[in-house]
Amino acid sequence: MIEKRKKLLKRLLIIPPLIIGIAVVIWQVNNKQGPQQEPVQESAKKVRVMTVAEMSVVPRALGFGNVAPGMIWQAVTEISGQIVEIHPQLKKGAILPKGIVALKIDPTDYQLNLQKTKADIRALQAQITEVKERRVNTRASLAIDNRSLKLAENDLKRKQTLLRRKTVSQAAVDQEERNLLARRQSAQSLKNTLNLLPAEEERLNAQLAALNIQLETVKRNLARTTITLPFDARIAEVSIEQSQFAKLGQTVIIADSIDIAEVSAQVPIEKMQRLVSSRQLQNVTAASAMANIEKNFDLKPIVRFNSGNLNAAWQGRVARISDQVDPRTRTVGVIVAVDNPYNLNKDTTGPPLTKNMYVEVELRGSEQKNKIVIPRQALHTGSKVYVTNSENRLQIRVVTVHFLQGGLAVIKSGLKAGERIAISDLVPAIDGMLLSPEEDQKAVQALVQEAAGEGSLK
Repeated sequence: MIEKRKKLLKRLLIIPPLIIGIAVVIWQVNNKQGPQQEPVQESAKKVRVMTVAEMSVVPRALGFGNVAPGMIWQAVTEISGQIVEIHPQLKKGAILPKGIVALKIDPTDYQLNLQKTKADIRALQAQITEVKERRVNTRASLAIDNRSLKLAENDLKRKQTLLRRKTVSQAAVDQEERNLLARRQSAQSLKNTLNLLPAEEERLNAQLAALNIQLETVKRNLARTTITLPFDARIAEVSIEQSQFAKLGQTVIIADSIDIAEVSAQVPIEKMQRLVSSRQLQNVTAASAMANIEKNFDLKPIVRFNSGNLNAAWQGRVARISDQVDPRTRTVGVIVAVDNPYNLNKDTTGPPLTKNMYVEVELRGSEQKNKIVIPRQALHTGSKVYVTNSENRLQIRVVTVHFLQGGLAVIKSGLKAGERIAISDLVPAIDGMLLSPEEDQKAVQALVQEAAGEGSLK
């Protein structure tokens, strides 16, 4: 019994220390200080920026098209005959000078016809001369007959007087009257001849005029036996050979001019509009504008050909504008002419500007001054820019874009010179976020160069 009490007492002795330990732990928890927290600091996002400035912009637009010769000459035979001569270099692709005899048609028949026509003219001229001589002779004969008629009339009067005196017979008077009538008949015949001679001469002159016209036709036909090049040309096609028979109206040669090449470049309408300032449109009628496009609008085109290692460029001029707009692509054709396309610049290498080459045409308008220009990459979602304010915080601002060109954007409103904009991406871009701006001078220099028209436009 005593042992049981001792064991119970030992167990009870464990409880007080436990209670004390628990109390100590509770006290320590309640009086323990939390970890010391440092205040949170805002981090700045690094970003490349540039200061907005007014600058001059050269508006540019790109178009593409195929090269065509300024003139295409088709040699169509105006007579028929056998080909008796062909220039030895008259072959596809050859370049021949103006005035060279390309081919000849047998002229024999036309030469004979020329000789016959000339002989007919000489014969007719002889007939006309004969008529003129007949007129002179007839007039002389008529003058003589008139004198004889006058004498015969006097003789008849004298014999009629003698008949009344009965010194001559009636038969003598009758004979004298018959002589008078014969004289009158002869004179009348000569008058009739004189009256008919002008009509005969007029008929002969008309025949002579017809023969002269025929002579000119024969001469023209004889000249048509020789076909010469009307300008310096590159031969595109030859469709006849030596000794072949050329039919009337047959196309035997096709040649392209080499002094001028043309490109019909398709340019979007909105890009064409920005090439021409409103000042240039004042006091310019549609007719005068089309008559002298270069002078009125100061458009400077450059034609380029790029294919692998082949690169060439030509300075062109705007010759005219197409008569219609493509409703599907909303483009207008600008016909650019290049003078002397076969004479390349010394600092360029490449082929001549030949037919059917697919080329790029860059049109440049007059310089537009005092424009707000930013890099195109600084535009976000089409109309937002990231402005860095004086406190280096981000301000997302909506701007109005005047036009886009290559890697730049011309701003109409929403930005002022002197403001800073971010030109690198911010992900995420939060309005009011702190920025660490770094001025990018290289980007500014590249922007100025592109605005001035330097570099490629894509």
